[in-house]
Amino acid sequence: MTSSSAPSSAQTAQQAAARVRDAVHAATTGLIEREQLAELIVLAAVAQEHLLILGPPGTAKSAVVRRVAAALGGRYFEYLLGRFTEPSELFGPVDLRRLREGVVETDVSGMLPEAEVAFLDEVFLGSTAILNTLLGVLNERRFRRGHTQIACPLRVCVGASNALPDDESLAAFADRFLLHLFVEPVPDHQLEALLAGGWQAERAALSHQAELSDIDELSRRVPMVAMERARGALAEAIRKLRGAGLSLSDRRIVKAQRLIAAAAVLAGRDSAEEADLWPLFYVMPTREAQLAAQDVLRDSLAAAANPTLRAAVEHAALQPVSRTARLLEAARACLSGASDAPGAGVIAEALLREIDANFDSASLPAELAAERARLAARVTAAA
Repeated sequence: MTSSSAPSSAQTAQQAAARVRDAVHAATTGLIEREQLAELIVLAAVAQEHLLILGPPGTAKSAVVRRVAAALGGRYFEYLLGRFTEPSELFGPVDLRRLREGVVETDVSGMLPEAEVAFLDEVFLGSTAILNTLLGVLNERRFRRGHTQIACPLRVCVGASNALPDDESLAAFADRFLLHLFVEPVPDHQLEALLAGGWQAERAALSHQAELSDIDELSRRVPMVAMERARGALAEAIRKLRGAGLSLSDRRIVKAQRLIAAAAVLAGRDSAEEADLWPLFYVMPTREAQLAAQDVLRDSLAAAANPTLRAAVEHAALQPVSRTARLLEAARACLSGASDAPGAGVIAEALLREIDANFDSASLPAELAAERARLAARVTAAA
């Protein structure tokens, strides 16, 4: 008989989501404007999909992935690909002992096939041999080379590049990353926070806030999510996109359901609804398509919300509700820290500027107005 004190399945999932949220916070401490990236890594991992980051060098892409992996634990593999990268540099060398016996096997110890979280920078520079092998790892979680065939424990692979490739074969490979995120340098009004946060991040030790078992617990619940309430809204959103000349392949449309289900799970629900449609924005493959989709889907994404992935929702939906939730969370996190902590005053000032840039006195929600007043008082006291 099950003890009444034992947590229910729903409670277990909620606790896992809370720990994952803490891990995202820890991973992005000091990394300004990069919460969205960390949250999408989590969403991709729970949905068992992969994320492609596109943007200029020096925008903290690798730093965020590295810190999320450290906060979640598990085996991590990172590599910068080049034109002359050999398959053995990613997958491991041929096992010479077995080769002497006439068997071609690969020694994968410490290499990509054993990784649980992977980051591949300049992923499109890989050779045909590398990309073909990667397809098996990404799509099927299996590594095949010679006589070596093993199941890969990979939860999520994050690829990065400066831009989408023009070559058709490489574009087809890029399509295997269901989520696409375009990053930009930190804007001018956040420069002080960038400098203070970067100084802090270099000195901050990062410890486990969650475990990969939390990701696995949430991932197991994805196939059980009831999709009926969201499916009609998703179909209508796809019709709107098609009507505006924005097409998605059938494969991406079907797979988008996994992201929507994962969003519901991370929101603490076992039934997807219209509030969970926002990942569809990140399924759009190009920057132009994403910008156009925001306008086309404005009404469809009006209810978008997720307590675990607030920054990702805000960027996708561009709605006051999601923006308010994210700014409230950021303000409270700032105010919960010591007022004399390094960079605390600069971060508080940056939050004030962001709040004032998004809301005037008439549109500022009461709850956010209260936190703004506390931030202002802290800044004044520190002056």
